[in-house]
Amino acid sequence: MDWKLELIVVPSADVDRSKSFYIDQLNFDLTVDYENGDFRVVQLVPPGSACAIAVMPNAEAAGTLQGLHLVVPNIGAARAELLGRDTEVSELFHYVEGKQQPGPDPDHTDYATFFTFNDPDGNGWLVQEVGWAPLKDQ
Repeated sequence: MDWKLELIVVPSADVDRSKSFYIDQLNFDLTVDYENGDFRVVQLVPPGSACAIAVMPNAEAAGTLQGLHLVVPNIGAARAELLGRDTEVSELFHYVEGKQQPGPDPDHTDYATFFTFNDPDGNGWLVQEVGWAPLKDQ
């Protein structure tokens, strides 16, 4: 039996603002924008992901979703990409003996280097590096 996680609901106080953030700042692909009366859902997919998010109106819960993880092979490039889109992100960090340290993990160990950001509602995301791949000369 396969159990696949394919959709995570992200609460938002302003769905249009969230939609713009995820498309313009994070480069997510829009797959659904459906409205019927008071019901609205905007579904977006991160590039390369099999799991989508569904941004739905819920002002009371907006900002309560924390700890969503995005995985990238080159965290420095990913952070630079978001900064280039005027997205506010944290500095890179890693852990040594359980204590957070600034900068990337020196060995680029999988699951060891991170940065964070929030969407406009305050929902919290963590980006982590897995399968490190240095940028090729261009």
